[in-house]
Amino acid sequence: MPGGISERLDMKQKLALSLAAMLLPLSAAAATEPAKESRELGVESSIVFPSDSTIRNWQADRDRGIWIEGRRGEWYYGTFAGICRDVDFAQTIGVETRGAGRLDKFASIVVRGERCMLSSFVTSAPPPTKAERKAAREAGKAAQN
Repeated sequence: MPGGISERLDMKQKLALSLAAMLLPLSAAAATEPAKESRELGVESSIVFPSDSTIRNWQADRDRGIWIEGRRGEWYYGTFAGICRDVDFAQTIGVETRGAGRLDKFASIVVRGERCMLSSFVTSAPPPTKAERKAAREAGKAAQN
């Protein structure tokens, strides 16, 4: 009897085997993919066309600088040319690129209408956690004593 149960099982087994055979090279390619290279920190850098799609997050470093996270999770640190009041308390920031279309050491961060010029914009590690900042403060106090 054509189309019997055993014939349908054979077809399902063949289909499953052929799918497994097709996926095997993909898993081998994934296994041999090189690990993501670590990037050098402290190198002058830029974010092209800074916007809400290329900047994921930011965190102020008091009034001295700002950490900015790029689209792929890479962090940068911008040092202000002077102090930048209120950046530590700001909910939003703006980026003024002066027509260059890139956030770099020649750009400014706008906080509550005030332009804060950058003197450098370098690759960075993520900002320190609260625990790391507390430990650094305590180490600084211990060093003074």
